[in-house]
Amino acid sequence: METGSPGNPGGGEPAAVAPEWSGLPAGLLRMRRLLLVVWMGLAAVAVGLPLGLLVAPAWAAFALLPLAGIGWGWVLLGRNWRSWRYAERADDLLISRGVLWREETVVPYGRMQLVEVTSGPVERFFGLAGVQLHTAAAATDAAIPGLDPAEAERLRDRLTALGEARSAGL
Repeated sequence: METGSPGNPGGGEPAAVAPEWSGLPAGLLRMRRLLLVVWMGLAAVAVGLPLGLLVAPAWAAFALLPLAGIGWGWVLLGRNWRSWRYAERADDLLISRGVLWREETVVPYGRMQLVEVTSGPVERFFGLAGVQLHTAAAATDAAIPGLDPAEAERLRDRLTALGEARSAGL
């Protein structure tokens, strides 16, 4: 007679449950793309205007380089935004990011020393906030950018409570 359950036919260790990943809100992508257009547009004017007025009008074509950078950056920002995700598990927090070089950070709740919610002036304008995690090992400090402020505060409160509960046994 075989022991176990349909999800765990052997009966020994419980079957590994895939983490439930959460992505970043679209507001972060909108903010980054707007900043790209503003800064590269200013760069195009700063390059094209002096060259066109002081050297020769044909030299103003160099202003097309920053404009081409907008198109390239637009695509890269979208790919980078889609690569960011995080998952809350029973004992740790997973943060995954990266397009070419994938990086996955595992932060055990018991090792968290400080959880901060940060929001600069541009982020506040777009209604975004980030969560910064600090641990005893500087190499495992992690951040989740561009969250809705309510989600960032919920995550901070949850991670702080779980961190206090897990560190009490140390």
